[in-house]
Amino acid sequence: MTFEDLNLNKPLQNALTDLGFSRPTPIQQKVFSVMMAGKDVCGIAQTGTGKTLAYLLPSLRQFQFSKDRVPQLLIIVPTRELVVQVVEAVQELSKYLTLTVVGLYGGVNIKPQLAEVEKGMDVLVSTPGRLIDLSIKGLLKTKSIKRLVIDEVDEMLNLGFRTQLETILDLLPARRQNLLFSATLTDEVEALIETYFNNPVRIEAAPVGTPLENIRQSAYEVPNFYTKVNLLEALLFQDAAMSRVLVFVATKELANVLYDQLLKEFPDQVGVIHSNKEQNFRFNAVRQFQDGTFRILIATDIIARGLDIAEVSHVINFDLPDVPENYIHRIGRTGRADKDGIAIAFVTEKQQEQKTAIETLMNYPIPVMPLPKSLEISDELIEEEKPKIRMKNAVEKIHLSDTFGGAFHEKAEKNKKVNVRRDHAKEMMKKYGKPIKKTRKNN
Repeated sequence: MTFEDLNLNKPLQNALTDLGFSRPTPIQQKVFSVMMAGKDVCGIAQTGTGKTLAYLLPSLRQFQFSKDRVPQLLIIVPTRELVVQVVEAVQELSKYLTLTVVGLYGGVNIKPQLAEVEKGMDVLVSTPGRLIDLSIKGLLKTKSIKRLVIDEVDEMLNLGFRTQLETILDLLPARRQNLLFSATLTDEVEALIETYFNNPVRIEAAPVGTPLENIRQSAYEVPNFYTKVNLLEALLFQDAAMSRVLVFVATKELANVLYDQLLKEFPDQVGVIHSNKEQNFRFNAVRQFQDGTFRILIATDIIARGLDIAEVSHVINFDLPDVPENYIHRIGRTGRADKDGIAIAFVTEKQQEQKTAIETLMNYPIPVMPLPKSLEISDELIEEEKPKIRMKNAVEKIHLSDTFGGAFHEKAEKNKKVNVRRDHAKEMMKKYGKPIKKTRKNN
């Protein structure tokens, strides 16, 4: 099947031709007819399956021009990077259409975004937080929204956006078409569908956990962080085909350390991106990686879902993720658009359990490669790798004297007094030889 076989109008066909797209992916084929029938959709799709075009093509096909300039299509995504990429995709597909798209996200000055909103739009792409900010203030009209798309919903729920999503869904018109895309169907996702969707048609591009067929996977067993650094440098020096390498690490701190190490051997060829970096820094790093300025981009999982870069030659799992599904999202950054890709994992002894969990999810054993003979095995350990020595609290022994009798011992003689009730009249008789009567004066 080609895109010409779908019920697309001429402007969309021309835009796809300009982009060089001729054949729809399986999920694009399946979603198109269901959406055109007006039904709600729950799409289960891994990264790299073409789901962005899967919901954009039928949504734009049904777009109707309006002079009101209020959003008809709302797309909610979890990250700023994904907002930018979806906005770019809408702009490319609507090249021959008369419509305006606006992207909203937090972490930047809100005034320029407010100016765009005031001008009006047809398509709105936003993260949940910024969308609620504008809606609550009455600066954004949602009454004309006909279609809602929630992309990467499982990641949104993992990031704690459930309350925000429910608030947004309550603000939207009751009569609308809902489209939800997720890599996994968790209990939270199911609950959201049950509450807000109208008998959605479930469309699955590939079973959850299925490794992409055009990605060649392998693993190296290494003892520690700095040996991983040596191995990565060796692979980069030896293999010129590693032209655009995306490296995933576990934490922001490790990302910075690895960046400093690689910069020594590959000056001006390395970028780093994580949540502590300012928005412009993150955008520039992605842009320089995409245009080939950077050969290597170091990243945390914040962009595992949202990064859409063509022709990533290799994905390196410098650290394995704690959540097995995230491994699938990571390696899905390579081997896109039916091209071959390579994914390599560095596995320490402590991460063997994570590797087993990933292999169980995929039902596929990742082949283990022998370490290069010339590889330098480092003895240097980072703080997390150093053995933890647990010291017992030293308790000073108290030497008791021979005369110490413990908690219950005989009272001293001076403390052996016994309280006796005094007879005041007898005491007065003994002292004065006669009783002392109380008088008014005494009283």
